[in-house]
Amino acid sequence: MGFTVIVPPPTSKRTLSLGVQNAPEFACLPLKINLGNFMEARELGADTIIMAGGVGPCRFGLYAQLEKEILEDLGCHYEILVLEPPERGIIDFFKKIRKLTEKVSWWRIIQGVRLGYKKACFVDKLEILVQEIRPRENELGTADKIFAHSLKTIDKANNLDELAEAYGLAKEKLLHIPRNEEKEVLKIGLVGEIYTLLEPFASQDIEKRLGYLGAQVTRSLYLSEWINEHLFGGLLSGAVRQGFSKHAGPFLNHFVGGHARESIGAGVLLAGEGFDGIVQVAPLTCMPEIVAHSIFPSVSDTLDIPVLTIYVDELSGQEGIHTRLEAFIDLLWGKRFSLDHEKTIC
Repeated sequence: MGFTVIVPPPTSKRTLSLGVQNAPEFACLPLKINLGNFMEARELGADTIIMAGGVGPCRFGLYAQLEKEILEDLGCHYEILVLEPPERGIIDFFKKIRKLTEKVSWWRIIQGVRLGYKKACFVDKLEILVQEIRPRENELGTADKIFAHSLKTIDKANNLDELAEAYGLAKEKLLHIPRNEEKEVLKIGLVGEIYTLLEPFASQDIEKRLGYLGAQVTRSLYLSEWINEHLFGGLLSGAVRQGFSKHAGPFLNHFVGGHARESIGAGVLLAGEGFDGIVQVAPLTCMPEIVAHSIFPSVSDTLDIPVLTIYVDELSGQEGIHTRLEAFIDLLWGKRFSLDHEKTIC
């Protein structure tokens, strides 16, 4: 669309440190990390932020405004365009984009958005394949190396043909990874607040850790699904659509902000599909996930599925989280062997 894009450095301890020093102490981890991202992007010359917004009880709807105030106090002067959930679907989204692209044709804007959206869809499809391969591969880490390389080739794709070629090549490489298809693995649903689900640094690589511990992970949220629902009103095709929120009843029948209903709905649906356990991950003080956390014991008792909840903040340590995951995995294996033994006796 004619923009010069400044990509901040990958999130690091320095990023988090910058955010923690300048954000309110009670703020969620995503706000602190994003604040650090914006400060590092400013060092590289960025002057405009395009950021998503939100509605409802979740504080995310005010993050952009709060971050702008903090950045202004620090002397980081940014223009911020907030993409709120559309009241009139795709038209409302494109009107906001148009404010930044007055000299670019509508056709070019539509093609740019289409390409970006397709990239998100293809990345999600590759992630699902990696989640399936990771616990079964003969050499741990092979799928993750191929996936990391595929992200670079997908990022460089400038049109749909190049994108399709990059996706096809990445998928072929992943499918040719030597693995044990007969290996018995656990099936775990990973649910919670979207940022901590999608950003490995925020969750201490929890998805990868579960895979290396022998669990095939299914997430309750994927990026393409969120983009379609949040920005386009669910009108586009191709997204990895799970529709978990509709399964949250009777445990949670009302919208309470964030992705609490998706978390509960995923727990209900995946329990019915024979999953071994649910891991909920969320930033400390996240109100919607606190609500979901309080409901999960009822889900666990009713549907006989163990649930582990992990809250993360700037003080979370890798070893502590890893130890909890190992203990949970041991519990799930014990439960499965116990059930298998009972079936054998019967």
